[in-house]
Amino acid sequence: MSSAVEPLKYPNFRWLWSGNVLSASGTFIQAVAGSWLMWELTESSTWVGLIVASATLPLLFFSLTAGVLADRFDRVKLMLVAQGIMGAAAASMAVLTFTDLITPGILLALGLVLGTGLALNIPAWQALVPDLVPRGLVASAVALNSAAFNTARAVGPAIGGALVAAYGAGAGFAVNALSYVAIIIALIAIGPHLAEQAKEAPKSMRNAISSGIRFARFTPTFRNLIALVALFAVTSAVVQAVLPVHNAYLGGTAATFGLLYGCMGLGALSAAFARPKIADRVQKSWVPFTIGAFGVSGIVLGLAPNLWVAAAAMFSAGVFWLLTLATLNATAQLMAPDWIRGRAMSIYTLAFVGIMPIGSIASGTVADLIGTPGSLAVFSTGALALGITAPRFRVPHVDDVVTPEFSERPAVEHDLAVGDGGPVLVLNTWKIDADQLAEFATLMNEVRRVRLATGAYRWRLFRRSSDPLMLTEFMALHSWEEHLAQHRRIDDSAAALLRKVRSFDVRGGPVTRHLLALDTEEPQDFDELVATHEELHRTDGSIPTPDQDN
Repeated sequence: MSSAVEPLKYPNFRWLWSGNVLSASGTFIQAVAGSWLMWELTESSTWVGLIVASATLPLLFFSLTAGVLADRFDRVKLMLVAQGIMGAAAASMAVLTFTDLITPGILLALGLVLGTGLALNIPAWQALVPDLVPRGLVASAVALNSAAFNTARAVGPAIGGALVAAYGAGAGFAVNALSYVAIIIALIAIGPHLAEQAKEAPKSMRNAISSGIRFARFTPTFRNLIALVALFAVTSAVVQAVLPVHNAYLGGTAATFGLLYGCMGLGALSAAFARPKIADRVQKSWVPFTIGAFGVSGIVLGLAPNLWVAAAAMFSAGVFWLLTLATLNATAQLMAPDWIRGRAMSIYTLAFVGIMPIGSIASGTVADLIGTPGSLAVFSTGALALGITAPRFRVPHVDDVVTPEFSERPAVEHDLAVGDGGPVLVLNTWKIDADQLAEFATLMNEVRRVRLATGAYRWRLFRRSSDPLMLTEFMALHSWEEHLAQHRRIDDSAAALLRKVRSFDVRGGPVTRHLLALDTEEPQDFDELVATHEELHRTDGSIPTPDQDN
């Protein structure tokens, strides 16, 4: 228990976690009030479904944009804006409801505004966690955040129902609006105590999103983790998607449905505190074990002869649901360097939140064809198979993740008015010994991944037709600013790789050329641009600038 709650020893995390508990409780109170009011206004299941979806639908459209903002701006300030948006939306709902001015359209619109604030908040919040606790406690911190969410899920709806019954939906909205005050106070308290983050996102939103996607694509361990998360989303969605119908199949009522759902939340809450002890026993087989165990829990739920066995299966599913997601989430946070962590976590969120509805729809369709027991058995067997094959994804254990390290290098400033042109083409040419060609080509494939993950949008390796042992690396970047940022993104392992490939040139070092698109109407002053660039080359392991043709 002590190691499970150790992140709370750190004031910054404790402040935010405490605020998150209150805010999450308000969110579930809001959900009850919103659904109830929409039913009163319309008596339409479609409208109720829309207000429920409004909380998460904006994530599908704005998650990647929010990730860029989390990398471009101060994350604490961005979260303050997001909390303000959500608080204002909830307060507006309360005022309009109390004054009888609320309509279904206005309620839905404000629900979408609130969901947009949530989409803005999630990448910044997840990217901030590694800055609040030591890296060894990130997984425990994520588990505690999940515990707060599941505690809120257990008590929030009950409180919301009582509030709505006694004072109306407006009271629920008002309580939710007040709950955001707690986390806003926490953010104001911790803001001055956090180190300033690297702000490396390109100015163009499109280019910034593209660079985040390229980072995920060309960082093999992160790409594999995203694939694993997406597959888990598809195979695990069945438990919650078919639970209402399966509850009826077992002869349950509305009360037993709430009990089954609560058992899953209780299991998740228990897992948050039992995580360190389970981790000590399972060790390196952690993710395969938890995914596989979730699959077994789903199979037992499908085969359950009565509600008591189903409740036990739901409790078990909650345990392994939290253990899986807390570990994969922490692993993703630790894999991503600070300069792109917001975009990386937005891709992680999209891979789970965006894919899970596919699993829900598919499992519901299968349940209509063969019944809920069959659907649970089919999809949970898929989760079990995913757990068995998880080692093939080669996702490192959370304790073995090597967070990119950057040696201290002098800060290099440049005048963006001078050096912000583009696109930029970089050509690096080697003369290679024939015996070393195969090894060189293998290493250059690793260089390709580094270049594309750190900012290049195109990369190729060319041979000279008149001399097959003369090879030229070509990469293209959107702007000179992005190329300078690419230098700053070279971590220590990438720098070591670049130094190694430099040694293959038989002339003592490859030749590099940089071509910058020229504005013929307003030619740029290149003196400062070249000086800035040479300083970066001397400090990050790239091909040295002496003998360059810039």
